[in-house]
Amino acid sequence: MAPSLAGFTGQVQFSAGFAPRPSISHVLFDFDGTLSLIRQGWPEVMTPMFAEILPPLPGETEEARRQLCYDDIMRLNGKQTIYQMIQLAQRVRERGGAPREPLWYKREYLRRLEVRIRHRLEGLRNRAIAPDDLLVHASRPFLEALHRGGFSLYLASGTDEAFVKEEAGLLGLTRFFGPRIYGALDDYKQFSKKMVIERILRENRIPGEQLLSFGDGYVEIENTKEAGGLAVAVASDEAHNGSGDFDQWKRRRLLGVGADVVIPDFRDAEALLRLITGA
Repeated sequence: MAPSLAGFTGQVQFSAGFAPRPSISHVLFDFDGTLSLIRQGWPEVMTPMFAEILPPLPGETEEARRQLCYDDIMRLNGKQTIYQMIQLAQRVRERGGAPREPLWYKREYLRRLEVRIRHRLEGLRNRAIAPDDLLVHASRPFLEALHRGGFSLYLASGTDEAFVKEEAGLLGLTRFFGPRIYGALDDYKQFSKKMVIERILRENRIPGEQLLSFGDGYVEIENTKEAGGLAVAVASDEAHNGSGDFDQWKRRRLLGVGADVVIPDFRDAEALLRLITGA
């Protein structure tokens, strides 16, 4: 039987296998694109850089090379940034080039990204930009509701941990998560979203069915489902925040990797939470 949409005002899509989880107690969020819009547009920085570096094949069009780069990048969306750079180095090598170290590529990408997002960070710091202007629509009211409801909230991002903690602070989110904010480390093998999920379950001695996650990338959806949790895909249209429309590319891909529910933003998240928990 299809879930009741009473209380929903916007778009939502449920998988055929969706079922409520009344035992949900711990909630994991991805950061960029799920809550934060500070780095909105990052693929438009990374994709041209990859296409610029990748040696062209004979007869290959610029469009085809950019599409290959984009597909590689988005397939790894949600993992630490270094994995995308490792993929770039592998592609360069496959085409007979001599790649630089992945860490060099990562630093060059971050340099270019910083140019794009500098005004946002400065605007938050000097209060010229309101934090909610750089949050996915209705994020804060939903976090408030979860906080009031006694859920334990966690944040995990493929972005470097120092940046995630700083940006969460600028957006006024730290109080919801406290010390439970995790991001990429210099020793990239010491962090993954899968490791964070395993830690949540181990330290709290709970089964996977008590975990709910929200994310806009493959990784957190796949990892949550592998652990037995319920995964909500946030197919946010970052360039048109608040439109209520799905990013169709995200919607299709995230349903394809097992998302239980897809939402465009958090406008109906409290109604969704009631449906999930049976409250």
